[in-house]
Amino acid sequence: MADRPDTGQHVSVLLEESLSALRIRADGVYVDGTFGRGGHSRALLAQLGPAGRLLAFDKDPAAIAAAAAIDDPRFAIAHASFAMLADELAARGIERVDGVLLDLGISSPQIDEPERGFSFRHDGPLDMRMDPTRGESAADFVNTAEVAELARVIRDHGEERFALPVAKALVARRASQPFLRTLDLAQVVAGAVRTREKGQDPATRTFQALRIHVNRELEDLEVTLHAALAALATGGRLAVISFHSLEDRIVKRFVQAQTRVPESFARLPLREDQLPQPLLADVARSFPSDEEVARNPRSRSAVLRSATRTAVPLPAGGTRAPEPRGRK
Repeated sequence: MADRPDTGQHVSVLLEESLSALRIRADGVYVDGTFGRGGHSRALLAQLGPAGRLLAFDKDPAAIAAAAAIDDPRFAIAHASFAMLADELAARGIERVDGVLLDLGISSPQIDEPERGFSFRHDGPLDMRMDPTRGESAADFVNTAEVAELARVIRDHGEERFALPVAKALVARRASQPFLRTLDLAQVVAGAVRTREKGQDPATRTFQALRIHVNRELEDLEVTLHAALAALATGGRLAVISFHSLEDRIVKRFVQAQTRVPESFARLPLREDQLPQPLLADVARSFPSDEEVARNPRSRSAVLRSATRTAVPLPAGGTRAPEPRGRK
């Protein structure tokens, strides 16, 4: 999501590149799936004309409070996950949109406020929910999940090779004292991670995994990509900013599935005009410039993928599922 450098000033990552990728029409209808502190939304509104509309989403009550400062009849925000895109559009009578922007992951204000429980460098309550008013907290999960479930989440969502030792250490320690604080958790994790990556705290991958799990980030992303494609008008643009490989892999595979002929058709005796036609085209990828990374080091891992909705109708079964993992 939107990050800020150490100057304390809020900065939106890949801002100009995102706006360019959306190819904004003055009278268009757009979705900002992650309002954050509003950097992308404000820049988008500045390019819309009087007839344009922008619907933003955010789960974080602090982001919703920040959005209250935008006094603009063209703007609305939903206190909800972007996975509710289809429902929120329907509730507002919006059938098609001209662009969807998703800025994934965690925002700098969330990281930098210890009371949110996202940081392993500053002590705070072990929460990690983007919406602290709903759902299971990281403490709830860590203090109740079985070893196998903890290990699965830490391995799959954190890509932590010591997932099982970490999970066992957490279960062993919580038997005498539950986890309630971030630094307490980070210290136990550090003791179970036998080798450390240069420049990375040993708790990094476990904290990432717990945050992704608690907030259903990957599941919500899958749902939203399909909903966005179904909502885009012909010529509409999808633009997604990812910050780590798990997110980017999902976006990449989704876009590939909508731009290529599925492998299951490869050996069938069909003419080209009988093959499924792509739902997305004009695929592009952008990265932060050296200047942006120098201004905001947290942007260095960002990648922006974009594509255009074609005029091909959705198939009866909806958007295409990516090919099974492991295929090229």
